Amino acid sequence: MAINRQSPITINVSLDENKIPENITWSAPDGGVENQDAKAMLLTLWDGKNKESLRMDLWVKDMPLDEMKLFFHQSLISMASTFHRATQDDKMTATMNDFCDYFAEKMDLK
Repeated sequence: MAINRQSPITINVSLDENKIPENITWSAPDGGVENQDAKAMLLTLWDGKNKESLRMDLWVKDMPLDEMKLFFHQSLISMASTFHRATQDDKMTATMNDFCDYFAEKMDLK
């Protein structure tokens, strides 16, 4: 199948002298996002050839701990939702959501 069009997504990371992220911005012009600030990102790509996940996890050095806990909680909820859309596996999605509730309770997010 021929690729008719590409949709760029750009992530820029500003580093300090020790190569620690100080600032993260991203753009997705087709989605109406231009130079949006972010404090953290979790990027996972699937390598179909090697059957493994490739990850890039970054956060800025001034990311507050309470925001990191919320970020992880919301990421876990999103993963459960995406898993359900991809697999329609109600039982495992419920288990994942139970873990999200447990995580929120242990992190004092609820």
